[in-house]
Amino acid sequence: MNVSHTQSETFVRQGTVTLVGAGPGDPDLLTIKALRAIEQATLIVFDNLVSEAIRALFPSNAKTLFVGKSKGQHSATQDEINDIMITYAQSGQDVCRLKGGDAFVFGRGGEEMLLLTQKGIKVNVIPGITAASGCTTYAQIPLTHRGLAQSCTYITAHADKQLALNWTALAQLNQTLVIYMGLTKTDMIASQLVENGMDTTTPVAFIENGCTPKQRIFTGQLSQLSQLKHQHQIQSPALIVIGHVVSVAEQMHWLAQLSKRTESHHRIPNALKRSA
Repeated sequence: MNVSHTQSETFVRQGTVTLVGAGPGDPDLLTIKALRAIEQATLIVFDNLVSEAIRALFPSNAKTLFVGKSKGQHSATQDEINDIMITYAQSGQDVCRLKGGDAFVFGRGGEEMLLLTQKGIKVNVIPGITAASGCTTYAQIPLTHRGLAQSCTYITAHADKQLALNWTALAQLNQTLVIYMGLTKTDMIASQLVENGMDTTTPVAFIENGCTPKQRIFTGQLSQLSQLKHQHQIQSPALIVIGHVVSVAEQMHWLAQLSKRTESHHRIPNALKRSA
């Protein structure tokens, strides 16, 4: 029995979503693969932490959707962002989902990947340099250092409900703590660490707008954590680094100042040069 179709069936090609880590701000820290994904994109869905310098690399013919989120101010909820990616991908468009840092480090990349895959949408992932690595390096703070820190722990101070952390383990010596999104919880962070055994004189650092021309770095002691924040009016995005590795940056600063003084001391005055 032959069956004839009076209407032709239309098949829509399913699009792909590529989760791209944009790194901590400096466009020179983009991976080649990430830069290629941006340059070839026709639709870019990007976050608040994607720097202006990286946004300047967006193709002029690409459609861009800003879905950035900041403390207390969301341009789109996570559900709305998910719907945007699903809708465009199911309509046949390839989506470049651009996130600051690395999508899999406090970037909800894992959640988005699982949801999209459940919807039958192909997902590619391009890693990026996470802020903890990029910003501390630009601040001359090694995450590990022989004799000072044999491990490093990344922490997010943001939680939907109560912040449940093993403060006893975090307060142990010989490790570096890097805290994301912790500006509003400095009092709690300092008190919990001290109550669980960390010395109040432990070095700390704030890195504001790391890896950008606006980068600012302030160092002090754990007991001064909130004081430093208020004194310097530190704003998001900012990382908190806690551990003895911060002293390496302080030593580098001291050596730089010493080098300048030594250079100035040995400089031959112009009058002596003319008489020589």
